[in-house]
Order: sequence, then structure tokens, then C-alpha cells
Amino acid sequence: MEAQENQIFINRELSWLDFNRRVLALSKDKTVPLAEQMKFAAIYGSNLDEFFMVRVGSLYDRTLLKNEITENKTNMTAAQQLAAIMPKTAELQEQCDKNVFRLRERLAEVGYRRIDFEKLDREDEKFWKKYFQNELYPVLSPQIIDHRHPFPFLRNQEIYLCATLKAKGDEEVSFGLIPIGSQFERLLYLKKEETVEYGLAEELIFHFAQLVFPKGMLQKKCLFRVTRNADIDVKEGMFDQDIDYRQVMSELLKKRRKLAAVRLQFWNQPPQEIEKYLCDKLVLPQKQCFAQAAPLDLSCFFKLAARLQADGRSELFYPPAKPLQAPAGYRLGREVETHDMLLAYPYQSMRPFIKMLMAAAFDPEVISIKMTLYRMAHDSQIVQALVAAAENGKEVVTVVELRARFDEQNNIDWSKQLEEAGCTVIYGLDEYKVHSKLTLITRKRAGKYHYTTQVGTGNYNEKTSEQYTDLAFVTTSQEIGEEAAAVFNNLAVERLTDDTQYLLVAPLCFKSVLLAEIDREIGQARMGLPARITLKNNSISDKNVIEKLEEASCAGVATDMIVRGICCVRAGVPGHTENLRVRSIVGRYLEHSRIYAFGEGENLRIYIASGDFLTRNTERRVEVGIRIEDRSLKEKLWGLLQLQLADNVNAREMKPDGSYSKVKPGPGERCIDSQMELYEYFSAGFGATVPEKEPRRNKKAGLWKRLDALLHRGK
Repeated sequence: MEAQENQIFINRELSWLDFNRRVLALSKDKTVPLAEQMKFAAIYGSNLDEFFMVRVGSLYDRTLLKNEITENKTNMTAAQQLAAIMPKTAELQEQCDKNVFRLRERLAEVGYRRIDFEKLDREDEKFWKKYFQNELYPVLSPQIIDHRHPFPFLRNQEIYLCATLKAKGDEEVSFGLIPIGSQFERLLYLKKEETVEYGLAEELIFHFAQLVFPKGMLQKKCLFRVTRNADIDVKEGMFDQDIDYRQVMSELLKKRRKLAAVRLQFWNQPPQEIEKYLCDKLVLPQKQCFAQAAPLDLSCFFKLAARLQADGRSELFYPPAKPLQAPAGYRLGREVETHDMLLAYPYQSMRPFIKMLMAAAFDPEVISIKMTLYRMAHDSQIVQALVAAAENGKEVVTVVELRARFDEQNNIDWSKQLEEAGCTVIYGLDEYKVHSKLTLITRKRAGKYHYTTQVGTGNYNEKTSEQYTDLAFVTTSQEIGEEAAAVFNNLAVERLTDDTQYLLVAPLCFKSVLLAEIDREIGQARMGLPARITLKNNSISDKNVIEKLEEASCAGVATDMIVRGICCVRAGVPGHTENLRVRSIVGRYLEHSRIYAFGEGENLRIYIASGDFLTRNTERRVEVGIRIEDRSLKEKLWGLLQLQLADNVNAREMKPDGSYSKVKPGPGERCIDSQMELYEYFSAGFGATVPEKEPRRNKKAGLWKRLDALLHRGK
């Protein structure tokens, strides 16, 4: 029975690797412009780095536990998962090497040729030797490792050169090490007539490494890069309640840099003695070492793409696509007083929402602004608006999640600035990350409180709002505002929200509501009535949800899922999920919005939310969603889902074995790129122009001008 049950489950980590395979596939997709292919190669590399630092790091930690806990869907131990991850990673690396080779060929065709420092002619050898001696050699810090010089700490994700050294007449071999950090430009260029030649600094250092060490000593050499575990646990630093939470996070960030190695990359095939030496010193099994022909750090393709852009090679990029701007005089805060609003990023600009916050900062009727902040831009206009509100005497309460992975330092810095401006900063709950995207603006008019509430699927980040597809719902519903106020009050006293009528609030009022919706569709199907479920999210791993979707499929409920990343359920398995279809859309934008739809037509019930169907979202995070009641907005969201289900440019369909195949237009069918067609779909989304009274000028009027200038900068 257990083996049969496991037929529908896919291991989370292996599913993630399949997602990154879909990203990598875009680096060789001929329908994608060349510079964008390069970016996808870089994204693939960045994704894999994070996967090893976080997911593989976590699995490594679990192998050290005495009481082994198996994964709850495929019953794999941590060691078994690691054993399955490594060969799949090696297979992906082989494909990556092939894709990089193709990219270099195509770049050469358009006038950008890679320099192979091992095949230089005499003139170029002389030029690059002089460059090395004048520009790189003076800032290198080589080290000798022998019985008098211990093995140094190797920094996470930094590239090094390792060499075996042996003087004439010596019997023992010592090792030499050259850190190749950020003290010089990694990407090197040389203009030759109509061609631009480019090379990597680490490959130039590799070529001239014999000039670094004493003459005649260098025997063998290789380039390598270490990836370290970054899965730190905040709990271990929280036992002393008198310690400042920000200080705890700062200390843990320092610790992250020194955690155990989980991956070792080599550029090309390493000498056996060097590989063994490094594995021994890093206490790393050979199966976690990967030799590659592609650059050790694929972020160089981002910089190379930037060079192409600077050179005016626009034909090598996606055609420009800018968010729809609201008409002159448009005021979101005024329009939402007449009807609910839905903004769709990046198709529509985030500026109306930011301007609404700025206006609230100066509105004499506004008494408080409350927001949950998870990831923010480094130059955040949203934070500046909150600072302005606090300086204007408003009560400003921010729930800042310091545990937002790899954004911890940014959030620590912003929390300090918010506190200095007079904002109340809350750090959420010890056991639950606050991942929700919730804003509440409270006004007092004629002695009564009036609320404006925003519920979103994506972060309050102006930069990512132009790259991620997300939704923001804004309403002046008094009932919804009261529930949002209760959520903030609960967070302030470290209590979970356990009773809602309008909002979905994880972990207690989120999964249960959506499971009840699935049950309702199951009931419809069993009575012979039309039943449909349409879900769009980033990932799904929650076993309860998967088992309920299996039940729905067996009852005959037609279920469509648009899942960009991790998907731990197999579609189309006979007797289990034959009525369940899964597709992944990976393209120009990162699909990030979460939409959960049940039924259709007059019976359609549709939600947007900040949370996925990952177990961490449903059970270990504070997420917020909302059921959309406005008929026109429901139709808009339903149309979005149908357009993505018709996509035959970016979409890939899951097969019963868990693999994916690219969806292609059939004979006579037109190409449907849902990501681009949604620009037209949301082109009329801002509605009528409703001028709002200019905020009252006061002694802080200069700050308003500064904020307005910030908003329009670069536009």
C-alpha cells in the first residue's frame, strides 16, 4: 500500500533540481535572445549555489543527528537524498557545460570572442603577461601551505587557485594557494578591430601562475570554488532573552561564513593529488566534487550581458517592456474608496501604491500605517514613505522579518533606520516567519475609524516588482480592515490569528480553508455536478494538500495547476491523479503570484495569497490571503489563469513520470506568450482618473518634495 501511495509523490529536492533544469534549458532556447540566454545561465548558477548552501546544507546537518527522520512523502533519509542529488547535479553540470560552449559560439558570431589564455599567439602572450604583471600580480596574496603554515579558511563562493609545489632536490610536496577575490575586475576586455575579446581574470591568473611562485617549483595547478552550508538556525541564539534580536542575527550571519563545506567545484579536471588534498582538508566526500568546463561562478554572464547592453546591442535582448503608468493626476487612495482595486506587476507600475503610502504620510486624517516587511529594495521608497509618516507624527508599525534568507543584513539596516525615525519595529514570532504582504492605513473621520487594506502576493520591493509577476489587492472594506487590524495586534503580542471570516491567515486559518474548498468541489463531483480546481503558485510540497488533490482527482474533479518550481505530486498517474494536470511557466519574468480558484462561472470562488502550498508556508509561516468578491476582479483573475493555461511559448507540461516536456503550438495555432499578452490584458487596469487633494503642506513639506523626487528618479 505504501509503495502504491508513493507513486504520486516526488522528492522535494529532486523536484527543485528539475525546476533548475527548466531554467537551464532557457540558456539554449533559440526563441530566447542571446543576451537573455546568458542571463538564464547565470540564474541557473545562482539558483544552484543557493540550493547547496540551504537545502544541501540542511540535509548535511540532518545526517549528523542520531535519530534519523525520513522525508514524509518519499520516505528518503537525508543521506539517501544527498546520494540522489549528487549524480543529478553532475548530469546538470554536463548540460551546463554544453550550453556554455554554445553560448560562446553564438557570442563569437556576433563579435564577442572568448580568450583562451592557453592558446595565445606570441603578441597576445606578451600583452597579457604585461597586463598580469602590472594589474593583477600586485594585488594577489599567495600563500604556501606546509608544516609551518596551516591550511587557511576558504571563504564561501570565492575562487582560488591551488598548486602543488616542489623545489629541486626536495622529496616533499607543498601546496600553494592564491585567493582570487573581488579586488579587481573579473571580466577582462580587449577591443580588436570589429571584435571584442573577453576573458576571466581567474583564467589569466591560472595561465601565469608560475610567475607567482618561486621559479621552477610549480608542478600542477587548478582553479576551485567552495560552497558552504548557510542553513543557520536562529533558535540557538535566542535562549538569552536579554540579547538584542538584531545582534543575534548579526552574529549568526558571521557564523554562516564559516560553516561546513558542502560542494567543491573544479575548473576542468583537477589533478588527483590536489582534489584529494582539498577533500581531506574540507572533510568533503569526492561525490560532492564537480569538475566543469563552464566558469566556476556563472554570474560573469550577467556582467557580459551588461557589456552587450552598454554597447547598444539591443537586438540581443528581449524587446523593451515597461509597466503601465497611471494617468496624470491618478490617485489610487481615492479610487479605492469607490471600488476594490487589483494591481498586477510588472504589467502595471507599483508607483500608484507607493504614492498612496506617501500621501498617507502627509494626510492629516491618517493616524497610523502598519506593514509587514519581508524583502525590501536597497533604496526603498516604501521605507522612506514610512519614515516620512513617522516624522509627521503618524503611528507607524512595521513587522520586519530579520530571517528573510540572504536579506537579513538589508533588513537589519532598514529596521535601525525605521526605529531611528520613530517607527515601532516588531520582529515577528519566534517559531514562525512572518512572510505575509499586508498593509493597513487607518484614518479617523468624524470620530470614526476608516481602513484601507492592501493584501499582496509579492514583496514591497520596487525593483523586483518589475521582474516578478505579482498581485496587490486594495480595499476600503471596513470588515476586512478590522480583520487586518486584528492580525497586526496578534503579531504585536506574539499570538497567532485563529479566527477569520474574510482573510486567509496561516498557519491556523489558511490550509484548513483551502482544504475545505477542495472538499466542496469533491462533493460537487460526487453529485455529478461540474467541479473544477485551478491553482497557481510557486511550489507545492504539503502532503495534506497533495493527498486531498489526489482525492479530488479520483472523484472526477478537473484540476489544473500552474506550478513554477517545486512540485511534489505527479500528474496523470492512473487511478490516482489522472484528472490532475500540472504545468510550469518559466520565462522572461519570475512567476510569483499565488491564485487559488475553485469552481467556475457563477460558482467561482477565488483567492490570492502570499503563501504557497509548501509545508513551511502552510504550517510554519504567517501568511495572509484574501477571497476576492468583486465580480470584475474575479473575472480578471480567472482570465489570467486561462491565458496561462493556453501558454505554448513558456509552458512545460508534467508527464506521469514527473518529467516535463515543452508545450508547442499545434498546427495552425498561434503562439501564446502569456507573460507578454498580459500587458495588453491589464492595460486598462487603473480605471478612471480621480484627482486627490494635495497633502497639506507643513514644516515637513521639503521631505515630501524629496520623496516625490525619489519616486520619479530614473523614470
